[in-house]
Amino acid sequence: MTSPAARTDAIALLARYYAAFNAGDWQGMLDCLSEDVAHDVNQGDRVVGKAAFAEFLKHMERCYKERLEGIVLMASEDGTRAAAEFVVHGAYLATDEGLPEASGQKYVLPAGAFIGIEGGKIARLTMYYNLADWTRQVVGE
Repeated sequence: MTSPAARTDAIALLARYYAAFNAGDWQGMLDCLSEDVAHDVNQGDRVVGKAAFAEFLKHMERCYKERLEGIVLMASEDGTRAAAEFVVHGAYLATDEGLPEASGQKYVLPAGAFIGIEGGKIARLTMYYNLADWTRQVVGE
């Protein structure tokens, strides 16, 4: 049976997660995740587990400085599925493997996430943004 608060709880979880992101509070983000979280990296592989996600955050912190604006959060009635849409305002700080050279280029990129929630934690995070758009912005085309 669906709890009347399930949708509200899911939205509150995501609000905490994205507020932690914007604050650079990596531990706060990790606290929102299940131990075996599945992270589908945009146009990349799935990585599983909080430790793998923490490594991803370290990598992102080295290569990018990002802030999310215009965040819109949505959740299913039962609170097990959710989505987030936002605009990433970022700077490309250090060259990421397989991507163009970094020199502090700025970018503004629409993005989103599909999220699975289990036991009050984010159990799956599937990210999406348009890599071709990001590449055009950082190479100056």
